[in-house]
Amino acid sequence: MSEGTQAQIVPFDDESGDSDAADRSEAAIRAMHEAERIAEAMVFASAEPVSERLIAEKLPEGTNIRMVMKRLSGFYGLRGVNLLRVGGNWAFRTAADLSFLIHRDQMDVRKLSRAALEVLSITAYHQPVTRAEIEEIRGVATSRGTLDVLLESGWIRMRGRRRTPGRPVTYGTTLEFLDHFGLEELRDLPGMDELKGAGLLSARIPSNFRVPVPPADDELTDDEDPITQMDLEELGLLTPMGEEDD
Repeated sequence: MSEGTQAQIVPFDDESGDSDAADRSEAAIRAMHEAERIAEAMVFASAEPVSERLIAEKLPEGTNIRMVMKRLSGFYGLRGVNLLRVGGNWAFRTAADLSFLIHRDQMDVRKLSRAALEVLSITAYHQPVTRAEIEEIRGVATSRGTLDVLLESGWIRMRGRRRTPGRPVTYGTTLEFLDHFGLEELRDLPGMDELKGAGLLSARIPSNFRVPVPPADDELTDDEDPITQMDLEELGLLTPMGEEDD
């Protein structure tokens, strides 16, 4: 080989910076893999959806939790179980196209009455909503039994107390509601076109009718106070402190 064509050999050492870069890249890959393993284990071991905040607390400081969950969700996207985001929480669920294979005899969910379905729909779209507001929208009285059925199902909950005379209880949907109906957040509820396509809206609805837009989160509004222990005792949902059943 002539002097003019002599090969140049680039050393793979600290001076080139390539070695350090490779080490950093391998360390980053190992850290991401370990973070995914931790997040995966936490969600798998929990019977309830796990909050993103709780997962982040168990990961090394500075970990990009959104990236970790996005990668895991993508990995499970084509498998028999999917990793789904439910209202800011994460849970493993059977793939939608395989759900017919799963039979849960112990989960014999009572069929909801038409009244209960109406109340559930109104609560979902209009929350926070009081019993009086539900009755105003429906145009008929709402029995306490209907609300009790929905509360027992775990699909609605008492949110707080409205800052108006009488301080009526406000109702809203729960994480279990989102999970059961496969919704990531309340904004995923069907809109006007979807409801029409499903035949759930009459063709004779007023031209100015609009489907209510539910809130983006379940935080208390400015005109709500949180439910206290005293409220629960007053509503008969909690035994007063100092009293025990005989």
